[in-house]
Order: sequence, then structure tokens, then C-alpha cells
Amino acid sequence: MNLRSLPATLLVLMALFATSCSKGTVYEEHVTLFKTGDRQEWAAKSLNDQGWNKYLATVEDGRVFWSRTKIDILKSPESLHPYGLQLEVYGEYEVFWDGVLIGKNGNPGQEAKLAPEGKLWATFSIPEHLTAEGEHVLAIRASLYYFPDHAGIWSLDIDHYDDLLTDRLIETSYMHIFAGAFLIISFYFLFLFMNNKNEYPTLIFSICCFLVFSLVLTVFSEYYFPIHYRYHVIRLQIISLFLLGISFLIPFYFSIQFPYPRLRLLLTLYAGVLIFIFFIKHHAFDFRAVGMVLSMWCFSFGVVSYGAYKKVRGARLVLVTLLLSMVIFMASGFVISLYTGLGLILIGMLYLLSLNIKAQRLAYENSLVQSTRLRLELLKKNIQPHFLLNTLTSLIDWVEESPKKGVLFIEALAKEFDLFNQIEDQTLIPVAQEIELCRTHLEIMEYRKEMRYYWEEEGIDPQQKIPPAILHTLLENGITHSLPREDNSIKFKLVYESDGKCKCYTFLTFAAGVRPGAGNKAEGTGLKYIRARLTESYHSRWDFTSKATPDGWENKIKVYC
Repeated sequence: MNLRSLPATLLVLMALFATSCSKGTVYEEHVTLFKTGDRQEWAAKSLNDQGWNKYLATVEDGRVFWSRTKIDILKSPESLHPYGLQLEVYGEYEVFWDGVLIGKNGNPGQEAKLAPEGKLWATFSIPEHLTAEGEHVLAIRASLYYFPDHAGIWSLDIDHYDDLLTDRLIETSYMHIFAGAFLIISFYFLFLFMNNKNEYPTLIFSICCFLVFSLVLTVFSEYYFPIHYRYHVIRLQIISLFLLGISFLIPFYFSIQFPYPRLRLLLTLYAGVLIFIFFIKHHAFDFRAVGMVLSMWCFSFGVVSYGAYKKVRGARLVLVTLLLSMVIFMASGFVISLYTGLGLILIGMLYLLSLNIKAQRLAYENSLVQSTRLRLELLKKNIQPHFLLNTLTSLIDWVEESPKKGVLFIEALAKEFDLFNQIEDQTLIPVAQEIELCRTHLEIMEYRKEMRYYWEEEGIDPQQKIPPAILHTLLENGITHSLPREDNSIKFKLVYESDGKCKCYTFLTFAAGVRPGAGNKAEGTGLKYIRARLTESYHSRWDFTSKATPDGWENKIKVYC
């Protein structure tokens, strides 16, 4: 996946969504009036409704009530292109336009007896001869058995009937493409996290993208999935939960990218604020949505501003996306600003991730270069003229004095070079192979220095793998920098321990002491090689210590799981 093209793609999708939401209107809506009861003449256009109420608190037991709304048609429809009416009304109802029944949605007054029927969002065609320019009356005969306190018209739109049916589907298709992009991104970064489970920002970003995908899918499902008003609350609860997750995870992500003082305390307080907003007005879904989103923006703005103040790379661009999302919120409605704002913020988060991935890639490439250079140095060290001169001189002596031991010396030397040849291009090798290399090297050094070297192991798991030649390097340092004991010997011991959280190799050298000046030297090529190899294989999940002990020297390598 090309990360550079993602921000541009998402911006295009957001622009398509924004343009699809702007359109002129052909009508003007007046105040809706209500009255409890059921008389068919209340649908008439000429009815005097001055005594009707502007507000209807509750309608108990599924009783029938009526609402009347005067609507001015500002422009007559074109021929063969009639107007339609789109409603969001709780309840089951019949729709009258200028006294003529134009549609039915469920069975008003019979909800207690019959199964739920109808849908919350419905579209009706208005006869062309009833939509001339001028004043008209929309009358609705309804009942509210399940939510008696939700009487009213929550959304009304009049436009060409075909456009009402197709525009929402086109808008929904844009939004589903928008959501699909975030779904793909979510899976991509989830797979990245599964390959490197220490990168929690990658996981958080993946979850945020998935929540945005789920949010869009749930919100826009209303246009193709009929939902009875009885089940609408469940849908709103699901949407609120998605927003709660998004509102916490985005500032949490920025807190990881731009650490600030008392991070845990402030994050805990912020979580408390979100939970308070979530529960304070349990049925005020719009209040909850706006409250949680604004809290998310304010907390994120504070965290990113701190990052910009500390001149953390990428903070200024993310700050711009946050400010831009607020401008969109102030200039447009909540729905448009929610998705465009979330898109902008996620693009900012994606930009920070791309910076991190680039930094990790450069660090990895540098470690490879350093590892290769040090590996060449190590190989050169084993075939350097001084090493070869000493080895060949010793070999001549052994051939003259004891040809059989000379042959064994040559075989040990050949075996060590063969092992080096096998492991030089590998990143990890079995620890058993590394131990074999160490034993072979000790055999050679016994011939060369005419000393006795002992090797011991404890708790070794032969199936474990380690970077090649790091124990061999510790062994070489032990031979070079240690003084032999009274019996002209040096002992080496390798101990392996694992507690499920980390694997620990302890390499001990038992000698009479350290050669003068050996402990005061700056870190040599051998230790640099070990650190480079550990970084190459385990990134930052390792620890290496090396120190003198009363009995010699102790090296400890920890690899964290």
C-alpha cells in the first residue's frame, strides 16, 4: 500500500461528500400544530386549526393524534417530474396533502394489536396537480405506542420524487466508499501491528479507522435498511458507543505521540468527562454526540499544541488539521463536519504514523549497514595477518613436535572457518550452533596458547536462536582480556534463563583477573558488533550489560518477549 496516496484519496472522498450535501430548496415550512383525537375532516386544507397546540407532550396508550403543517411551495414542479415528500417521524401514520391521502406508513391506532409495521424514514410521492406554487397543508394522522413523548416531525424534505430516492443513495454510496477506505486502512495497520506488537499507536490508529467505518455504516444504513421507530433507540445507542470509543482513542493516540506531564492523570480525568457526558442525558443522543466530539477536539487540541510548543516533528501539521476541522464545524452542520473533521484528524494521525515508520525504516537500514560493516570487521579479524601468523607458527611447532596433534589443530581451524562460512549471512542461528563455534574456537586457542580452557552450560534450550557470533565475540574478549588462573586455565560458563517475559543469557568468565588496562578501554569493535546484531534482530527489545566480577567477568544479554 502506498501511504503517500492515501491522504489525497481521502480528501477527494470528503470533497465529494461535501458537494453532495449542498442543494437548494423548493419549499418553506411553517410551525407544526398538534391535536389529540381522530376526525377525518382534520385533513382538510381549509380547516381552521387556530386552537391546535404547538407542542404535544405525550400521547399514551397508542391513541391517535393529528399534526398539521403549512408548507409554501416556492416553485411548481416540471411536467412529469413530480415532487415527493421525505419524512422522519416517530410512530405509525397516514400522510395527507391538501386533504388527499398520499401515503401510509404502518397502522396508526392499531399498534397494540398488530405487529410493528412501517419505517422511521419514508418517502411519498405528491400528485403533480397538488403542488402548484403557493400554500399547502401537510396533515399526519399518527399514533405513538412505543415512544409516547416523541410526537413531531423530526425531519422533512420536499424535492423531486426521483431525486429524493436517488440523491440519498448517491450520498450513501460516497460515504460507503469513504468508509471502505478506512476499513482497508484499518486492516493494513492491524496486520502491521501483528508483525510488531510493540507498536501500540499502530493498533490504536487501526481501531480508530475501524470505528469510523462502523460509525458511517451504522448512520447511513437508514437509507437502504428499513428500521421501525421502535428499534431506532438501539441504533442510536450503537452510534453513541462508536463515538465514545473514537472520542477517547484519538486524544489517547496524540498523547502517545506527544507525551506531556501527568499524562495518566489527565487521561483519566478526560475519560471521566466522556463517561459523564455519555450518561448525564441518556436519551439526548444529539447532546451526547456533540458533547463527546467537542471534548475530543478540545483535548486533542491541547495535546497537539503542547507537541507543537515542544517542536515535535509533525505536530504543526496535525494542529492545522484540527483547526481546519473546527472551521468546517462552525461553517456547516454537525453531520458534515463530523465526517470531514474525523477524516482530517485521521489523516493527521496517518501522517504521524508515516513519520514513525520512516524513522524506523531508516534506523533498521542503518543497523543493517552497521551490522554488515562490523561483520566484515569480525571476519577480517579472524583472517588478519597477525592471527594467521600466530596460528601458522603454532601449527609449524605442533607438526614438528607432534604431527598427530598438528593434524587435529588443522582440522579444528578448518571447522571454525566452515562454521563461520555457514552463519555469516544469517540473522539468527540456533544456540547449539553458536556453542559449537565457541567450543571449536577454544580448541584452537588451546593449541595456540598451550592453556586449558573449560566450557560449561546450564539450562540451555538448543531450539532457541540468537544472532550469530555474539557469544563467540564474548568468548574472544574473555580469552584476550583475562589472566589465567594458577593452574593455567580459564573457564567459561553459559547460563540460560527464561521467565516468559524475557530470555536471559549470562556469559561468565572465571579467571585470575583482568589484564591491566583492559577494563578502561573504550567500547571495542566486538561489543559494538554485539549491540548492532541485537538491534538488527530485536530492535529495542533487548538489554546488554558487561562488568567485572571478583572471579573474572560477567556479560548478560536480555531479550524481552
